Amino acid sequence: MTVKLILASGSPRRRALLTQAGLDFTVEPADIDETPLKGEAAAAYVQRLAVEKAQAICVRHRDPELDKATVVLAADTTVVLPDGEILGKPRDAADAKRMLEALAGRTHAVMTGMAAVSSASPSRIVSDVEITQVTVNLIAPEEIAAYVASGEPLDKAGAYAIQGYAARWIPRIEGDYFNVMGLPIARTMALLDEVSRAEPEA
Repeated sequence: MTVKLILASGSPRRRALLTQAGLDFTVEPADIDETPLKGEAAAAYVQRLAVEKAQAICVRHRDPELDKATVVLAADTTVVLPDGEILGKPRDAADAKRMLEALAGRTHAVMTGMAAVSSASPSRIVSDVEITQVTVNLIAPEEIAAYVASGEPLDKAGAYAIQGYAARWIPRIEGDYFNVMGLPIARTMALLDEVSRAEPEA
């Protein structure tokens, strides 16, 4: 049986990383409520969102008459301050400025939840969380203002892109670089391999 892969994300960075890894896939973003639950830890939050996104797309492709299984891959990335505060995408320029000021001069965690599910066995979901520690130098107020004005931070978790202009402020990371971009490729490939071995449901 051949397998069709769907990426349940509209992120151009995730698309680029999967393409770089040599995978053929289509894109079908999942639209779910991304509000954290009361008292929900950051790692549990990103893993839950990834699972819910994968399930939301997989249910659309559950057809026993199809001659190929569909595997749905979903991911969610967030930035977490040392006190546990979750930084998603900024609401506006002022929120981006607040986030960058909070990150400057500190080490924070970037967490990506990943989930993969196959239409051949939709009750079996493979999921995991990758965590990378990122150290950010002190940033002058005028540099923050210029960066926010560039527009780059506005659609990024934590209001920065490690592969972009903000790289100049990041002297050190501990963990997977691609995780900070939004998708840890090595762990993702392992998840896809694991879910592809799922036995089809009767």
